This record gives sequence, structure tokens and C-alpha cells, in this order.
Amino acid sequence: MRRNYDSCKRVLVTGGAGFLGSHLIDRLLSDGHEVVCVDNLFTGTKHNIEHLHSNARFEFLRHDITFPLHVEVDEIYNLACPASPVQYQHDPVQTTKTSVHGAINMLGLAKRLKCRILQASTSEVYGDPAVHPQTEDYWGHVNPIGPRSCYDEGKRCAETLFFDYHRQCGVDIKIARIFNTYGPRMHRADGRVVSNFIIQALSDEPITLYGEGNQTRSFCYVDDLIDGLVRLMDSRASFTGPVNLGNDREFTIRELAELVLAETGSSSKLVHLPLPRDDPRQRRPDLSLARRELGWQPAIRLQDGLKPTVAFFHHDEVRRLREEKPHPIAAE
Repeated sequence: MRRNYDSCKRVLVTGGAGFLGSHLIDRLLSDGHEVVCVDNLFTGTKHNIEHLHSNARFEFLRHDITFPLHVEVDEIYNLACPASPVQYQHDPVQTTKTSVHGAINMLGLAKRLKCRILQASTSEVYGDPAVHPQTEDYWGHVNPIGPRSCYDEGKRCAETLFFDYHRQCGVDIKIARIFNTYGPRMHRADGRVVSNFIIQALSDEPITLYGEGNQTRSFCYVDDLIDGLVRLMDSRASFTGPVNLGNDREFTIRELAELVLAETGSSSKLVHLPLPRDDPRQRRPDLSLARRELGWQPAIRLQDGLKPTVAFFHHDEVRRLREEKPHPIAAE
């Protein structure tokens, strides 16, 4: 039997040891809920959740959602999947399995429990868009057989499964299409542009721009994004999404590099490399639906969000160097 939603909820977060998942768990715990964090730690890390283990309302399960999971919860946030090109192209078959088999397993769990489930989809479902900015009714321009297809098409298939379970089985679904998000706890080796630029700048290494750096992206600070996910989960039952969540302020990659240089005070130089295959030229969400249905819009400027993000990477670099430093040998 499901709990009364006026009381504390027991919430499952898959991918909970990852960048977004750990921040979502922080928010859910601060709202008074119990959280079951599930992660296989392929890209997630225990460092992201180590501050939570003393919390009696937090539980961690190491599990791969491509296999069935048997737990009792009131809501499910399905965030499990490698999310950066470096990560999801490392094992593309497993990436597709996580999106597709994982969605089937989590939807089956939601069906059994008769609970609401939210899918963390992605702006990658739009591919290299021919429509700008991207609205939720745009079907996308995706290469189905390219190196990014394991993620793009996996997430597209997951959306299909969510709507088919909704239509056929009556599962209560929510779908968020997440655009570029940044902030503390990003993985230093995930290959994303914000973390790449910050690490290069802090090390005074050249900052690598692909092409001329004129391709555009919109960057949403993690706190804004998490607020959007929670609002979507709590929205009226008839609103399923998909709904874009991100920041609709557009920056060129070169502008981002210049902001990072200013924030870090780095002497790094800009260097140019060839554009990767299927790299989108433009990416910016139309947020009209999120504003109308969720009363949500991003509030944190890129300049302001870079400050805590740079501080996190600086602290992480210091911690990493300490851990790698050999211990002195004690005198006999």
C-alpha cells in the first residue's frame, strides 16, 4: 500500500551516486523524505554520497538497473546512465542496455508498486537540431548509427517505453529533457566542456576549443535543475511531459572559456582542434512549457554558478594530490 503523500515519502533514486543524483538526494533529504540510492558506481562515486551515510533516512544499494530490483518505495527518479560522451562511448552496448533494459526494469517496478516514476531524459534526443530553440514537439535530427547513438537513441527508446507503459499499463510517468548542467561534483574525467575548461585552467594547460568555438550551448546550474526535477515530480498527474529543463541563456563555447579564465585567473591559452563527429552546432531549450506547467525557470547566472564549481574542482585537486602523495616510511 502506498503511503499518504502528505507524509514522508520513501524515494528511490537510481544513479544516486552521480553528479545530478547526489544533489537530488540532498534536496529530497532536506525536504524530509527517506531515500534509497541505487548505483553500480560505473560513473558515480562514493565521494558524492559519503556525507550522507550517517543520515538515518539514507540507504545505499550497489546495483545495476539492467537487472531487476525489488524494493518498496513511493516514488522513483530514474537517473541511472552514463551522461557524458567520454563515459557513454566507453561501453556503448552497456549504455544502451542501461537506458532500455533499465527503463523496462524501473517501469516494471513502478507498475507493481503503483507509484510515480520520473525519467531523466536528455536534450540529446534532439540530436543536431534543425529547429532552434528546441521545443518539446520537435522530433529531432539524430544519427541512429553514429558514435553518440548509444546514448541518443537509448534515451529516445526509454521515452517510448515510458509512454507505452503509461498508455498500456496506466503507469504514472514524468519525463524531463535535461540540457547541459554543471556544478560541484561533476566528474573531472567526464569530458564535458565546463569541467574540461576548469581543470585545464587550474592546471594552466591550454584550453581546447573544437572548431572556432562558435558552437553554442546553454548551461544550467545544478541547483536550478534539481528544483525543476522536484517540481516536475510533484506536478499534476495529467502532465507527463516531456518537458525541457535547462537554461535558455545561450553562450558560445569561446565565451564560456573566457568566463572560466576570468574566474580562475589562469594564464592558459586557447587552442583549436577539429570538431568531433555529430557534435551539435546549437543547443538551447525553449522553456515555455516548464514556465507554464511548473512555474519554473533558472535563476542562477553562469558567472555565479562558476564560482562554487571552480572552488569544488580546486578543492578536489588538492584532495587528489594529497591522496596520491606517498606516505613517509617510518624509521625502524
